[in-house]
Amino acid sequence: MSYITSQIERLRAEIGADIEEIRGKYAHERSKRIRADGEAQYLETAGAYAHYADDDPYTNEVEPRDPLTDEVDVVIVGGGFSGLLVSARLQEVGVEGIRIIEAAADFGGTWYWNRYPGAQCDIESYIYFPLLEEIGYMPKEKYSHAPEIFEHAQRIGKHYDLYSRACFQTRVTSAVWDEKSMRWIVRTDRGDKMKASFVISALGPGTSRSKLPNVPGLNEFEGHTFHTSRWDYEYTGGDHRGNLHKLADRRVAIIGTGATAIQCVPHLGAHSNQLYVFQRTPSSVDVRGNKPTDPKWVKSLQPGWQRERRENFSDILLGRAVEVDLVHDAWTDMFRVAPIPLAGQEKQPGDPAELGLLNELCDFKKMSQIRGRVDEVVKDEATAEVLKPWYRQFCKRPCFSDEYLPTFNRPNVTLVDVSDAKGIERITKRGIVANGVEYEVDCIIFSTGFEIGTAPHRRADYDIIGHNRASLWNYWSQGLRTLHGHSTRGFPNWFYIGIGQNAMSANQTAVYDDQAIHVAYIISQVRARAARAVQPTAEGEQSWVDEIRRHSRDNLDYLKACTPGHYNNEGKPDQPASMASELYAAGLNAFNALLAKWREQGTLDGLELLK
Repeated sequence: MSYITSQIERLRAEIGADIEEIRGKYAHERSKRIRADGEAQYLETAGAYAHYADDDPYTNEVEPRDPLTDEVDVVIVGGGFSGLLVSARLQEVGVEGIRIIEAAADFGGTWYWNRYPGAQCDIESYIYFPLLEEIGYMPKEKYSHAPEIFEHAQRIGKHYDLYSRACFQTRVTSAVWDEKSMRWIVRTDRGDKMKASFVISALGPGTSRSKLPNVPGLNEFEGHTFHTSRWDYEYTGGDHRGNLHKLADRRVAIIGTGATAIQCVPHLGAHSNQLYVFQRTPSSVDVRGNKPTDPKWVKSLQPGWQRERRENFSDILLGRAVEVDLVHDAWTDMFRVAPIPLAGQEKQPGDPAELGLLNELCDFKKMSQIRGRVDEVVKDEATAEVLKPWYRQFCKRPCFSDEYLPTFNRPNVTLVDVSDAKGIERITKRGIVANGVEYEVDCIIFSTGFEIGTAPHRRADYDIIGHNRASLWNYWSQGLRTLHGHSTRGFPNWFYIGIGQNAMSANQTAVYDDQAIHVAYIISQVRARAARAVQPTAEGEQSWVDEIRRHSRDNLDYLKACTPGHYNNEGKPDQPASMASELYAAGLNAFNALLAKWREQGTLDGLELLK
């Protein structure tokens, strides 16, 4: 008997359940939640719903300024970590004429908006916080809370002198390539008409753009509503730490049980008179185990420690052998048990079918532990059963909390399962109707997530018009077309920092940093070679699209079997405009190595310079 075969038999015995029965349970739970409308089940926060995204509860007024009609070297759209990183990396290669356009009143992106009670980074702060070595800062805890993360964004802005180069409380409405001047004309909602040689869209995965459930009667409710990304402390009282004292006599409903709800539901349960949690798909909730930063460990660190640590994390997530687990937390424990089953990475020796079964059994074992934890914590058996996730663990982003599950032991907290109805039926003047029952409430909180993985135009929120007046969104309507995920033919000097035809990681700032380094290098080379513009060659773009799709097709079976979510385009990962399978399959470290080798060659292969 081979080693792999023996491991398969061992896991079968440990799981103690029929494998086909588990697969059948996963398929049944998935079928209950599949909807024909896909991403259309969510409303964009625009038009009648724009206030859910545009209203800023953290500042009282818009800072007045005159419209800008000047010219800069680079316009960066977005002031979150991706925008901050590319700003820093541009300055490192001598590009100083930078302007950042940001809708919020400060830097931070999602960490400016996400100030809900309990908001916290679910990735270790020592690898999530960018530019720690460059700035000389060390987070206070292993998993930092939102205020410290927001402060770090501000710290980066001050360190790199970015406040003087920022247009806050400003939204880009269009970016149009002017053929004659070979400049981008960037217009905003503040009347700006500025010119730029380069435009970089640094909007990340879309976690600053909220979405709402497309439920009948959404605007009929006569009580109070808000989205978790625009938390209304004036209504709830308290602050990030909790103490939502104004909810003591109020009935509250929260719709959604993803990563945000996992963090804020414990505070709502502790302070509301009555809390209804409306759940379609339960999250996988593992232990958190936060702790303060050890000063002795900090003193032991050597230069280059942050990159080493985040690359170690990325290797473990793909199941690659490492001598030591530097992060050593629930994430790395989970991935050592069952790594992400991506195609295109280096293969272990053995029969592919056996290796696939071994990975599946490891996944079953881990998810069985997650479900077992629910039974250990939640006292009511019926409630516990509904809180158990029945899908493979990477179908949805894993969550970590030591407070979420115990909240359902409170007598004032009711879990409302809406999986059979595929969601809430309708909203009325007085509350929410689900499973034929109307739940009367005073407040509805939408914890329905962000425009992650939806069609690109929903996330970008502005028009991009390139060569011959072509629309980027039309060009991408049948799928993304890029070179290395950063640029597209027909849109000279336009770059993208985010997710799509590049690598993805649970630690997104590590993704953005190397993208920022790469884009900054290209811009510096355009200037050094006395060119006016750069774009992918037709052959370079097609070759990269082919490379991405050759491997991504191998992952579709896994994604198709998943419960619906933004990872698989709400159950439709093979749709042309889906971002779900448009990823570099070998993973982040391999992708970054590919980019580094490309830069070392110095030939700008796949790009053409326009002079």
